[in-house]
Amino acid sequence: MFGYHLILLYRILRRPAATVIGYENHNKLAWVRRMVQASPDETGLALSVISSNISASTNLASLCIALGSLIGAWVSSTSKVFMTELVFGDRTQATATVKYISLLVCFLVSFTCFIHSARYYVQASFLITTLDSDVPASYIQHAVIRGGNFWSMGLRALYFATTLLMWIFGPIPMFACSVLMVFILHLLDSNSLPLHNHQFTVRKRHDQRTLTSAVVTRHPSPQNPIISNPVLSPVPFFN
Repeated sequence: MFGYHLILLYRILRRPAATVIGYENHNKLAWVRRMVQASPDETGLALSVISSNISASTNLASLCIALGSLIGAWVSSTSKVFMTELVFGDRTQATATVKYISLLVCFLVSFTCFIHSARYYVQASFLITTLDSDVPASYIQHAVIRGGNFWSMGLRALYFATTLLMWIFGPIPMFACSVLMVFILHLLDSNSLPLHNHQFTVRKRHDQRTLTSAVVTRHPSPQNPIISNPVLSPVPFFN
């Protein structure tokens, strides 16, 4: 598992288009470029997307801290749970304590990553709602990408926790789970779709559209039947 994630990190840094994380980050950058050009009545769309990510991060963070508390109570208890014939390998109390502490560390790392993910998404929501300002789009892109990266790190910590959970039953189940997990993650992390070059056509603000419609209505051009026709009247756009 550790070696696979080192290879995945190398692929993200060198060939991000071949990974799902790089593909998603590319689309997130394009989404931020479009949202910073949005009119005030379209800002609610960006906030709804960010708030859904914040909710997902906080829910998973709550789940991780709850599981971590359960593992902590399990370690502090004097009962020898799973010290039966179901466990392969060493069954001493010291080895069991190492297993539980390793599992607890994974849940705590995952909790920390999800909390930082929510923090960066909150920062992005503050920046994206600063209307009529000169906030660079790179600031918002940095916050959104950091939030997504911490989200991915939190999920990776949960994957490690799944493998360590099988370690409670012995090294053979942990090894089998690791091999199966690496195979599944390789399928999920590989990307074959090309990166799309996003082009946007941003609508003008509502007041500008209203003003343009009023001018066309008050001063129709009799020489141009297309403008005087309300069905064929062009809708103003700008790139």
